[in-house]
Amino acid sequence: MLASDSAGSTIPRRTLGLALRKAREGAGVTMVVAADAIGQSVQSLRRIEQGTVSTPKAKVTVLCMAYRLPPTTRAVLEQLATETKSKGWWHSYGDVVPAWFELYVALEQTADRIRSFDPLLVSGLLQESGYMAAAILGVEPDLTAEDVAARTEVRRSRQRQLTRSFPQPPRLEVILTETVLLVEMPDSVMRAQLWHLLKATELGHVTVRVLPLSAGLHRASVAGPFTLLNFPSENGTTPPSLVYSESHTGAIYLDKPQEIASYEQVWAALDAAALDQAGSVELMSQRLKELNDHES
Repeated sequence: MLASDSAGSTIPRRTLGLALRKAREGAGVTMVVAADAIGQSVQSLRRIEQGTVSTPKAKVTVLCMAYRLPPTTRAVLEQLATETKSKGWWHSYGDVVPAWFELYVALEQTADRIRSFDPLLVSGLLQESGYMAAAILGVEPDLTAEDVAARTEVRRSRQRQLTRSFPQPPRLEVILTETVLLVEMPDSVMRAQLWHLLKATELGHVTVRVLPLSAGLHRASVAGPFTLLNFPSENGTTPPSLVYSESHTGAIYLDKPQEIASYEQVWAALDAAALDQAGSVELMSQRLKELNDHES
């Protein structure tokens, strides 16, 4: 019988479980048939899909074959199976829209609270289409139009969770720096983005706040961009929170209690230094007015 793991990161297990469940349902395979394929009980398969236990690579391979998954996806899931004891989880970028990032999207969409900080960019969950393309090309100017379109579609798919009817959309809290509002780009792009942010603040479950230049150096000055995800309780158990931080060459996932506690302290410092939503709306509206005046 598979036993619950007490060591290592829970993130690979949870991501693997989500991916396997999605693949099984997509293939129309029942839990009874899938469990029989790997010689486990339905209860054991349920624990695998919930991410509460490690899964041997051989069993993942069997499930991938049963679900008729393509070789590239199978390779990603097999790699996840080998990472369940890792102290942290790091993956390098592979394809333009890597399969492992699609798995992160699945994790993000199960969260009931998302907190995001970025010192230089608008959060991907709140990017307007024109800004989105500019941000993608700004980081990787050699991408083809097809590459940009693929990455843009991933971000759009992530944004749909904010307006879904069921399950209830997550609570999204974004803190961005005033610098983000002052970045040089075509006025039309920034105007559209500012309008998009202002409209987002009208959603009851979304807050957008600005860290003003006057805040000076702060606790997040060396933290860089990060996202804190919290998850709803399931069967009386609340999954551990996680931190996601993306860089040019990959992304790191953290879920150890001391790591979460450290980033909670960083968020608390940002929360204390940022303008409240009313003040942030006023600042963004003022910036929008400046751009409109400049255009006229």
